[in-house]
Order: sequence, then C-alpha cells, then structure tokens
Amino acid sequence: MSAPAPISSPDRRARLLLASLSPAEKLAHLAGCTPFWAGMVDIATADASHRHPWPAGVAPSQGLTGLQFVDGPRGVVLAGGATTFPVPIARGASWDPELEERIGEAIAKEARSHGANWVAAVCVNLLRHPGWGRAQETYGEDPVLLGAMGSACSRGLQRHSTACVKHFALNSIDRSRFLVDVQLSRRVLHELYLPHFRDCVEAGAGSVMTAYNRVNGIWCSQHHELLTTILKQRWGFEGFVVSDFIFGVRDGVAAVRAGLDLEMPFRMIFEGCLGEALAAGTLPIKRLDDAVLRLLRSQLALPPGDYPASLRGCPAHRALARQAATESIVLLKNADGVLPLQGLTSLAVIGRLAAVANLGDRGSSDTRPEPGVVLTPLEGLRSADPQLQLRHNDGHDPAAAAQLAAACDAAVVVVGLDWRQEGEHIHPADLAPVLAQMPPPDPLLQWFGSQRLRPLWRPLAELLASVTRLAEARPGGDFAAGDRTELNLDPAQEALILAVAAANPRTVVVLMGGGAILAEGWRHQVKAILLLWYPGEQGGGALADVLLGKVAPSGRMPFAVPTSAEHLPPFEPRAERVVYDQWHGYRRLRRQGHAAAFPFGFGLSYSSFEHGDLAVESQPEQRRLLLSVTVTNSGPMAAAEVVQVYAEPPGQVVERPARLLVGFGRLQLEPGATQRLSLAIAWQRLAYFDESADRFRLEPGRHRLVVARHAEAEGLAVDVQLEALLLGP
Repeated sequence: MSAPAPISSPDRRARLLLASLSPAEKLAHLAGCTPFWAGMVDIATADASHRHPWPAGVAPSQGLTGLQFVDGPRGVVLAGGATTFPVPIARGASWDPELEERIGEAIAKEARSHGANWVAAVCVNLLRHPGWGRAQETYGEDPVLLGAMGSACSRGLQRHSTACVKHFALNSIDRSRFLVDVQLSRRVLHELYLPHFRDCVEAGAGSVMTAYNRVNGIWCSQHHELLTTILKQRWGFEGFVVSDFIFGVRDGVAAVRAGLDLEMPFRMIFEGCLGEALAAGTLPIKRLDDAVLRLLRSQLALPPGDYPASLRGCPAHRALARQAATESIVLLKNADGVLPLQGLTSLAVIGRLAAVANLGDRGSSDTRPEPGVVLTPLEGLRSADPQLQLRHNDGHDPAAAAQLAAACDAAVVVVGLDWRQEGEHIHPADLAPVLAQMPPPDPLLQWFGSQRLRPLWRPLAELLASVTRLAEARPGGDFAAGDRTELNLDPAQEALILAVAAANPRTVVVLMGGGAILAEGWRHQVKAILLLWYPGEQGGGALADVLLGKVAPSGRMPFAVPTSAEHLPPFEPRAERVVYDQWHGYRRLRRQGHAAAFPFGFGLSYSSFEHGDLAVESQPEQRRLLLSVTVTNSGPMAAAEVVQVYAEPPGQVVERPARLLVGFGRLQLEPGATQRLSLAIAWQRLAYFDESADRFRLEPGRHRLVVARHAEAEGLAVDVQLEALLLGP
C-alpha cells in the first residue's frame, strides 16, 4: 500500500477543500467567472483578450485567486511588452524540442508577470492540409514531430503555469469549425490524430481544450470516448478539460457527463442547466466532484514566485526569439552557391513585406509587441552591415524593382502571405449560425423570461445568421481570410519575382507565411529560396545572419510542399462533413508516386554532413529500439544537422504508409567534428492500431529503419526483425 499524500500536497489540499464546499459552490467552479453580457461587451468594445486574463475559480472565501487564462502560441497576447516568438509552424521547422521547452518556460514566466497562470500556447492539431488557416499555430503534418515539440512546450510551461493543449481533437478546418463533422475510423484516430496529444499529457500538461467541431457525429465538448475513455481513463490524464471559448458547449449536461470540467470564458450554458440537472439526479454528484477536484488541484499546484514586469521582452527572451527565428529558416534552393551573400557593396531589398512587421494572423494568438521592437528584414540587414549599401523598393512596380535590382550586386525579394490571406477566421457570419443550434444563454432567459424567449430564439438566431452571412471576409478588409484554397502567391508577387530574377542572377527569394506556398510558376527561374515564415520580433536579424553567412541555415520542412495542389487531400473550408483517412502529406505523396517540390524534412545547409556506422539494438524490457548513428560535419562551417529516422514497416497484415517518421535528433557540429547520436524508438511508433483488440499491435516481420535527410531521401538503412506483439493501451 502506498503512503498517504502529505497534507501539503495539492491533491490532499484539494480534497479537503472539496469536502467543505456546498453543491452551489462546486457548480460555481465549473464556469469562468465573467458574466455573459459583461464579457461580450468587454470583447466587443475593449479588446479584452489583449488587456487582461480570463478568470475561473476565483473564490476569496476559499482562499483561491483563480486560474487566469491567456492565449499565447507565439507569445503572451496581452499588451505590455511580451516577447513575440516565431509562430509554432516556424519553430516546428527547427526540429529542436530543447529550444521549444525553453520557449515554453519563457512564455509562462511572461504570462505570470501579467497576472496570468494558465497559458494556451500548445496547439498540436495535425496539419492535414497546408491551406488550413491556422497552419501557423501548429508544428507540422506528422504526429511524431507534433508530439516532440508540443510535449517540450508543455514541460516548459508547466514549470511556472498550467499548460493548455488544444484543440482536442480533429480541428483542421477553420471556416466551418463550428459546424463540421469529421468522420474517421478508430484506427486513423489513434494512429494519426491522437498520439501527439498523448505525448503532451505524458509530459505533464495540466489542461486540455476541446475543439468546436464534431467527431463521428458527436461534438468534441460532449464526446465521452475522447474525454473520458481515452483521455482520462486510457491515458491517465489528471488535469482538467476546458471548452473552447464561447461556442464550445452545446449541451451542458451532456458535456459534463462526457468529461468536460470547465466552460470558458463566461457563465453561459452551464449556468442555465447544471443546477437543475444536479437536483434531478441527471448530473451525478460523483462526476461533479471529479471535475471540481481536477480544477482545485490544478489551481493549488501552481508554483509561487515573483514574476516582475521586467521579464517581458528581457534580453534572455529576445535571444531565444532570435535563436528560434534563425533555426527555423529553411534553405529551399541554393543553385551555384549564391548564398551566403558575400563580397557585396550594394544590395536591393524588394517587396512590401521587407519593411513591415509581419508576425502572423490577427486571431486569438495575435501578439502586441511594443512600438519599435520588431526587427523587419530590411532593418535586420541594415543593422547587420552598416557599410552595405541597401536600396529598398516596395515592389509595386515590377519594372522599377527590376531596374533597381540590375543596378545592385544582388537582390533579395521578400514576398508571401500576411493576416489578410491566412489565419484564424473570425467573422460574425460564421458565429451566428451556431446560435441557432444552441439554447439561449441563461442571462437572456432571465431578462426576457423563459416562456417568452424560448419559442422566439431559433427564428431570431436564424434571422441573425441570414443577415450576417451577407458580410464576407475580403482581403484587405477587417476580418482575417482564414483557410486558403489557392496556394500560389498572388500574380503580382509572382510577376515581381520573375522580373527581378531576370534582371539580376543573384536573386534570393524570401518567403513569409505559415501554410504552404506553391512555387511552380517561378522556382526554376531563381537561384536561391529561403523560407522565413512569420519569424517573430527578431526575424529580421535572423534573416540577415543567414543571408550574409554568419549562421548556416538549419531549418527542415515540417510539412511537404507538393508540385500541384491536386496532390493534396480534398479541402473544402465550408464543408459540414468531411472524411479523413491516413493519407496526407508525405505519406500521401509517396503512395501516389508524386515527388514533392520540397519534401517533408527537407532543408539545405551551407555545410555538408555524412552519416555512418548505423546500428540498432532491441530493448524488450523498455519495449523499444535504440538506434545509433555517427554524424560528421564534412563541410566548411559550423552547422546543425537534423537526423531523421523513418520506418518502413512490413505492411503485410494491413496497409501501412511505405515510410513514416519514428524519431529524430538535432546536432550542432563544428567543421570536421563527429558525434555519435542515439535515439530511442518506442515499439508503439512501429505498430498499427488494431480496432478489434482496441490496442496497438506490432506487426511481425522485417522492419526497415532508414536514417535520411528528408522523407524522400534514400538514406542509410538497417533491418530489424520483430515478433508479433499486442501493446498496452
């Protein structure tokens, strides 16, 4: 028998406090502290999400100061000097979990300096289609990469706050996220869309946020299989489950019974139904106590500490932002050794995006850096070499830009996307239809009276929906464009690239954005291409370091960019029902026989690397393989190598991807240096989900492990023979 928990432990204190609460006090913990109408006015008129955290569980009589929620995938969204890091998809391109853990810790510290202690910085929704508007908020298309980066961020956040992992699960379309029903098999669910969430849970994440969408016909916030059977029972999650904001709960009683613990940010749906359900016995007191215990335990486990405002944007955090921006830059092409740019006296910097702060979308992850903090590409180059004659042209007139390029030693064209083309789609036309499917909020019932309002609610909501549907998001307007179905640059930017490249053979194209950008109309006409992403406040300095050769580029693609959009899975942003299989990204391209323009895991360097002495050892007691490989920097400068390990399973029992990522490691090596890298590969990563057994099953036969520089590279291979085995839950 285990020893009882000490009286000072968060669990023990939470249980003692729970025992002292009345039913009404318990119910009060299950919703955010903000009244519905006050909160809606706050959001509409005061830019509330950038001014204060959203509170839950504040109870001074119980000695509780509350969970204080703030968003933050690229940094704390509250105004007041917080550091803006590169967006998560850029950090995914670094393939550097150790750095991501440090970034998570920095974000948590800055959140605490604002009075927040609960941070939604971990978005691990799998990027099924790279036109998803919120591609920039996640880490990529592969569950192993997502899991490694998301769990690292979770560990960092948990040192000073409660980490919130989102959106559970299958959130991968933005325009119809409030309506869409994602249909898929349990095998696809467990193999592709859940492993990275489990990695974050096992890393200690304290909370999980549900998605708005349905999965196999059931809203995620009331999905018992996801929230209770899988998350809490199978994975042993001891934290709490929170709804996505405002429209995340449809049926309050069904949601709590399914495993949802907290509605945020307002007292809304729960307020009008849980008390009655508890009195009637349709909400079991055991489930209520479980939810409250989870919330109390999380709040009481928050570490104390002094978090002064001076933490925000401090030199150490800005250095992290600079390092992340540098490591995320992907060198996609470098013909004839055009890069690094050296021996220059003049440089043409062309494009509107070269001279503006381009940090990402303006949805819930929008950050508000202080004026003058953001280092643009133009400013970064100017600061890096004051002697270099820089001449800027905004690219509005391609002929004038080409003329400038011809007069300079080299040209850098900065093009791509901004919040007008992609991002979280926030628009009244999307929200209003949801109202028609929801019960009227309790404050409205109290105001108008239940008998008068209930018969009128649905017609009123549908009328509101029909009116607001007429207002559509438009580029350059007030609302973010959301998902993209057109993945090329706009024609004006493509024309600009071609004009400048024709005028100066030393033309480098720098791409900004979060999702895929197809380049077939121009990539063969330019010598060099760099992917800068949305690089955060220090991105301009990072770009200058790479362009001028101070640092070798080391980013690797976190998703595959095809040569044609036809090679991608179907994607309809307005869809109300979609069917997902296991074929997307590099797995789909290989199955169909299409080479990518830029494969998953691809990225060039100014140096070169050699892999050798590949060996694998079976470790049955840990249910894993230990793979070891020697890596040598055989090139002329210090650089980082990302060693990627892919499995090629037997595929005799069920159809499997011909190749799938099972592990990776990042090494920084000086010229001529050699290092031995060992990677543990869990058997479960080699297994498939057997629906009949409700478990992962290791397929018998020859499993080939390939160490390769990207998903399509031949690489260095070793075979291992494995026996059939049914693995744990």
